[in-house]
Amino acid sequence: MIRVLIADDSAFMRKVLSDLFNSQNDFEVVGTAKNGQDAVDKVKKFQPDVLTLDVIMPTMDGLSALAIIMEQCPLPVVMISSTTQKGTNETIRALALGAVDFVSKEGGAISKIDTIKDEILAKCRMAATARARRNASSAASNKPLVYTPKPPEPPKMRTIEVRRRTGFVLGQKPTINRVPSTAPLKVLPPTGKKLVTIGTSTGGPQALQSVITRLPGNLPCGVVVVQHMPAGFTRSLAERLNSISEISVKEAEHDEIIKPGQVYIAPGNFHLRIAPASATERKIVLSQEPPVGNHRPAVNVMFDSAAQFGRDLVSVIMTGMGCDGCEGMKKIKETGGYSIAQDENSCVVYGMPKAVVEAGLADEVKPLNKIAEAIVDAVRR
Repeated sequence: MIRVLIADDSAFMRKVLSDLFNSQNDFEVVGTAKNGQDAVDKVKKFQPDVLTLDVIMPTMDGLSALAIIMEQCPLPVVMISSTTQKGTNETIRALALGAVDFVSKEGGAISKIDTIKDEILAKCRMAATARARRNASSAASNKPLVYTPKPPEPPKMRTIEVRRRTGFVLGQKPTINRVPSTAPLKVLPPTGKKLVTIGTSTGGPQALQSVITRLPGNLPCGVVVVQHMPAGFTRSLAERLNSISEISVKEAEHDEIIKPGQVYIAPGNFHLRIAPASATERKIVLSQEPPVGNHRPAVNVMFDSAAQFGRDLVSVIMTGMGCDGCEGMKKIKETGGYSIAQDENSCVVYGMPKAVVEAGLADEVKPLNKIAEAIVDAVRR
């Protein structure tokens, strides 16, 4: 049984949501709260499995309450947000504070509960399985890394030919025979110009904040991100990350050239692919083709397109439900790309990284607070 607490300043919405949850066999409403302070007090009193939290409330708003809850008694929280610009920005801040997910109110208020009731139930069920993280990041832990180029290697000694018995040259790694892809790619020769791709979903905004705020502004390559998120929210996510990061962050645009020291976030409701623009440049291609695995944007779509860059590619898979990104990562590994997966203990939902790790596709498995460093090290190689 999932024990849920409902926090909303509207008595009507508290009644509607209570009736919705109580109509399900796997939910139990343990209480309701009329403002943020009431929510904080009742979380401590009832210790629910999931909290639904309105953003805009009197006495103490939802964001203030969330910050206290995630510091003092963290639990999975699903925000109830409006689709206004203000509501969108506040939702992104809530996700950065540690909320697991959100449900959008059409037109700024839930006037037709039937249109979103399935979404509310599904997201609260998922949230009940998530790991809540105490929001206690320090300024020191978020200090950006410093990028220093790899020093030139000393001249190599002549290798000894021993192919007759061993099949490989001393000093070189043996070739690993991999299962060929069902759709072989034309792999471009390495240019020495790296590219970083990151895929994430549930828990992603908070994870991206941890990683991107630590990337150095002089990172000598571009970073392209797919975060599962609906239209209207990715721009706010990019703007927030840009305001607190040394590296530049923006929402990606169609046909945009990928530049060093720049993070590009796929816009909600658009697939993002990466294509060659010249011998040394890559560009972003956006489309509204059908969803892949119920996602648009989909991590698999981005990873699949990026696999052609082979050894120039560093790909990262982070917290999220399901297995989006695993098929694309297979192609990346077949073409010589490097992969980093977030570890189980630091994930809000260990789904997407788990699929990659269990398939044997991860070169490194790192906790969230070590991923930025792993990216910088991989780019430097």
